[in-house]
Amino acid sequence: MNPYLTRHFVRIGLLAAGLATAATAGPAQAASSVAVIGDGARTTANHRHHIEYHDTFAVHQLGSVLAARVANHADATSAGCTADDACRSVALSFQIVTLSGENVRLNAINKGHALNDHCTGCQTLAGAYQFVVSTAHPTRLTPDAQRQLDGIHRRLDDLGRSRLPAADLKRKADALAAEVTALLSRPTSLTPTTAHTAAVRPAVQVHRHLDGWPGH
Repeated sequence: MNPYLTRHFVRIGLLAAGLATAATAGPAQAASSVAVIGDGARTTANHRHHIEYHDTFAVHQLGSVLAARVANHADATSAGCTADDACRSVALSFQIVTLSGENVRLNAINKGHALNDHCTGCQTLAGAYQFVVSTAHPTRLTPDAQRQLDGIHRRLDDLGRSRLPAADLKRKADALAAEVTALLSRPTSLTPTTAHTAAVRPAVQVHRHLDGWPGH
């Protein structure tokens, strides 16, 4: 199980159970439910593993909820390398959440943290990207939107096979995040899951937190 997900269930599981059923992804749920989501990427580069890259690209479709706590973290560490034998550590986490309801109590946490631990000349980048899509009535991503997200995910994975400097990876990750935002903002990317026939008007909250060495 994802360690971030485990930690968040332990931390507020009793609260969620007291209010309603805690849930992650899947079919639309009753409007009385409470959702708890946790995603994250973590890397550590050192003299044994000079280049480390990890990304996550998680899509959670919650349906109707009363409240939601969604957390996304990226943590990258470079440790113990030298300028002549430098390390590169990159962690990128993309989290997409769709939910619906009136006056949903939303607690969204998105953090990126990069650490150079006695690592001269090392490149360290942590990027957390969180997208929360809200609609008044229950919706799901269309098959075409899901295929496009899958394509963006593959290109994010491709960054791990490159040997680009961390600064270039940051620019490419930002460009992919802009594509995700544009896609999720289109009404045609969502389809109602109920008999409601009014036009879908998604509201997209984007949270971006980048941390890195050298400074970004």
